[in-house]
Amino acid sequence: MDPGWIKIFSSNHLWQVEIKKSILNDEGISSVIVNKKDSAYLFGEYELYVSVEDAFMAKQYISKTESE
Repeated sequence: MDPGWIKIFSSNHLWQVEIKKSILNDEGISSVIVNKKDSAYLFGEYELYVSVEDAFMAKQYISKTESE
């Protein structure tokens, strides 16, 4: 991954990562999902990355949704 991006969330379930990505998109924050799940053995995670500049606000929005 480009050094200008930082991982802010990961999960074994794609739907959880997609929800976080949608929340960030609604707030105007671009994000990228990286699939690190092995297709043969089904281990690993889906990871959500944002730019370093957006990381603080993105983490705030993510933590806000997790506490609700």
